[in-house]
Amino acid sequence: MTRVPQLKLSGVIAAIPTPNRPGTHEPDYTGVLELLDFVAAGGVDSICLMGSTGEFLNYAVADRQRALYLGAKRSRVPLVVGVGHSTLRGALELAEDAVGSGASGLLLMPPPFFPYPQPEVEAFCREFAAEIGPGLPILLYNIPQFTSAIEPETARRLLDTGRFAGIKDSSGDWEYFTQLLALRNERPFALFAGNDRIALRAIQAGADGVLSGCAAAIPEVLARLYKAAKSGDLTTAEHHKARLDEFIEWIERFPPPVGIKRAVELRGQKGGELACPLSPESAALLEQFSTWFKTWL
Repeated sequence: MTRVPQLKLSGVIAAIPTPNRPGTHEPDYTGVLELLDFVAAGGVDSICLMGSTGEFLNYAVADRQRALYLGAKRSRVPLVVGVGHSTLRGALELAEDAVGSGASGLLLMPPPFFPYPQPEVEAFCREFAAEIGPGLPILLYNIPQFTSAIEPETARRLLDTGRFAGIKDSSGDWEYFTQLLALRNERPFALFAGNDRIALRAIQAGADGVLSGCAAAIPEVLARLYKAAKSGDLTTAEHHKARLDEFIEWIERFPPPVGIKRAVELRGQKGGELACPLSPESAALLEQFSTWFKTWL
């Protein structure tokens, strides 16, 4: 039996893109496995498959399940699996397969596309946790840019149940994050920054780690930033933050995760086709980014 790595609920979790086979809606499984190797070699603690950076919405449930099955056998670090789905049944199907395939943790967002009020967001998360049981740690996923928010009081009530191991906040809203920090002082749970712009600030304030899309392309930068911040080496941490900020300045000029996918390709990995064609202006800018990245790296 394959040993399942235990999830360390701290450090850097890299959220990787999902390369597809050209001209199809199917993942390039070889590309996924090679990307797992690359990111793990960069020093991250865990890897997230099929999160937002992984464009999970573009893939059928069966394709997501196969990517997980192969990835769990290949990965040298624990895998956190995004189980985002527009329905509770879909999220549960993905989660049940993750439990059986060797994942080490689940990442649960509110159902995407339709906006849901907070009572429905809470009901969705509670029912998910009740049905999936205690087999794997569940991280809540607040990403209001793409789906319904998990507001602070909702997060409090959900974390109070003891059924959720922690929360990843990708909002980039520092006031919201500080409310989670205050809540964490009252009860133990894992708190991850999901917005790379606040990564260093969050770690210094007491966050357990970062769940980072940038870490898919520049894993060593995030790993070194985290290590320096935790050891109190502020000079080194600020150096890597400055490099991270330079990278973010560029990739924020494109729709997510276009810049990350191009950077992954420039590092010798497969990024896959873009979900949406770029305008001529953006395509030209992406070539400028490519030239800059090769020199910067």
